[in-house]
Amino acid sequence: MNKNLIELLGEEKVFPIIRSNKQDVIVNTAEAFIDAGIKILEINIDSPDTFKAIQKIADKAAICAGGIITSFQAQAAIDCGAKILSSPIFQMNLVKISKDRRIPLIAGASTANEAYMAWKARVPLIKLYPITAMGGVLYVEDLLRPMPFLKVLVQGNVKINEAQAYLKAGAYAVGIGRDLYENRSYSEITKRASYLLEKARG
Repeated sequence: MNKNLIELLGEEKVFPIIRSNKQDVIVNTAEAFIDAGIKILEINIDSPDTFKAIQKIADKAAICAGGIITSFQAQAAIDCGAKILSSPIFQMNLVKISKDRRIPLIAGASTANEAYMAWKARVPLIKLYPITAMGGVLYVEDLLRPMPFLKVLVQGNVKINEAQAYLKAGAYAVGIGRDLYENRSYSEITKRASYLLEKARG
């Protein structure tokens, strides 16, 4: 199960991230992504309504609970139906929960040492966050040159038109948030996600 979801993300290459504390906005945005053919997406944990939104959408797509930093958040997200956990940091208590509950963990890293330590802990996918502030595409290239065995997800203010450059640099997948949905109608969100999927897979 764990391996399959990470493999699915690698096939999709596109990882939409929803950040909102309003349940209806989260659910409607998620459905707009699903209408575009997205099979796996992240919902950032911001409020109790976030957990309710995960429950509502969990049977329609594989939901990753994002922004997880505590054991309580991790357990609550899994209980609500999340199939993946994503954290902006790397910490062993989340690795343990991931293994105990058999739920994949995407752990955050901002240095080569953190990325390597996460890999040593058998974290299946390492999130380079916040990638734009860390140097963007050049940082990915520089990190993977000595450690090409790392599977990295780039995330943090990534724009749609930057996705292909990150993938070409060796990123396993690209996480995109606001640029996909902010100030857009739900039909526009579906069109943008469809376009991005097509470009990423091409």
